[in-house]
Amino acid sequence: MSIIRPSRPDDAESIWALYRATAAAPNGLARRVDEISLDYVRGFLTKALDGGAEIHASRIGPAQFSHVLSDITIVVHPLAQGQGLARALFEAMFDAAKPFTPTVTRFELMVREGNDHAIRLYERLGFKIEGRFEKRVRLDDGTLEDDVVMGRMV
Repeated sequence: MSIIRPSRPDDAESIWALYRATAAAPNGLARRVDEISLDYVRGFLTKALDGGAEIHASRIGPAQFSHVLSDITIVVHPLAQGQGLARALFEAMFDAAKPFTPTVTRFELMVREGNDHAIRLYERLGFKIEGRFEKRVRLDDGTLEDDVVMGRMV
């Protein structure tokens, strides 16, 4: 049984290991393993603990965007995928955001166009495709793919 709880600063090394394992898997993460440093993890963890939810998400500022949680990144270890953990993490994030002031009414993320599995998951969670950044993502083999912008209104 999995336990979902808010992240703490002392989780940084465990989260770092999770990100590196997931980045090494096909369709794992936008960042490569060598681009994920402990400082990177500590940075987004600090930001998430200061106004977001750890799967991770953060408010983007300035104040006119305070109703938005953005830059959502979800990581599920490759060996644990397909067990409903991603859905559970999103639901926990949506619930955790309910008491935020100002109220969060929009969630947004980007996903590589070739990651069909993730796009289908996000659509099942209520996200809609809102646009694309054409040829924004360069894969290791040199292929260029669109970054798909998705949003979910509450």
